[in-house]
Amino acid sequence: MVNSTPYIGRFAPSPSGPLHFGSLIAALGSFLRARSLGGQWLVRIEDIDPPREIEGANDQILRTLEAYGMHWDSTVFYQSQRLDVYQQQINQLLATDNAYYCQCTRKEIKAMGGSYDGRCGSRIQPHTTGAIRIRNRYGVAQFQDQLKGIISVDSQFAAEDFIIKRSDGLYAYQLAVVLDDIHQQITEVVRGSDLLEPTCRQISLFQLLNYPSPDWLHLPLACAEKGRKLSKQNHAAAIDIIKPQASINAALAFLGQPQVDTETDVRLMLEQAVDQFNLNQVPQQSEILLVT
Repeated sequence: MVNSTPYIGRFAPSPSGPLHFGSLIAALGSFLRARSLGGQWLVRIEDIDPPREIEGANDQILRTLEAYGMHWDSTVFYQSQRLDVYQQQINQLLATDNAYYCQCTRKEIKAMGGSYDGRCGSRIQPHTTGAIRIRNRYGVAQFQDQLKGIISVDSQFAAEDFIIKRSDGLYAYQLAVVLDDIHQQITEVVRGSDLLEPTCRQISLFQLLNYPSPDWLHLPLACAEKGRKLSKQNHAAAIDIIKPQASINAALAFLGQPQVDTETDVRLMLEQAVDQFNLNQVPQQSEILLVT
């Protein structure tokens, strides 16, 4: 990231339920990073997977952020308002032979060894329906993380032609997140370590679209047990929005940061946390088990 470029970060939750402690880690970590560098902090609601979304979760997420003193810059960004943009980009990729239709089933891909081998992309008579895959011309297998250093992923995974539009017509995360980071001019992505591998695919897509990728910073995941992160899918408890002070200090401790005064307004707590924020104190491991 060029020093003269204004810092723009973001928090991008999906409305599949209320924010839990793991969500708080990602939100607070990205907020502190942006504010400590004098940058902007944006909120993006990633609402392009209706089967997983819960009615009212959008507003609940925003109310929770406000209760925790994390106020965003600019207007809230909703992916569901960008579907035309996603489709226009897909049309262009198809027209330039940078994407193609695929009808392979999960069972067929499993028979390939678990990794898609690109067979639909080499058909003499291309499919005209099905999922749409990118021609992964770059296959990025390594990147620099601002916290963890050099990250490498499996080369076969990195080279795979991945899906950008599902066979059910829904747009894939990989496409939407890259187009939105470009549109919002995000300079650094701060998020959980569960997205380390997808980062390589996103960098490959940035390169295919001829845009520079942002910097990357992956925080440790809060886990109830090894390999099982807190998530909405496994019914992680929602964080307290009535008395958020204790949760703020718990999240700061998780991120290796000094505690702040809980006898004050949350806004002042976060001001103190921003002043004290030190990236070098954030744990570098990918997950941390919570003590129960």
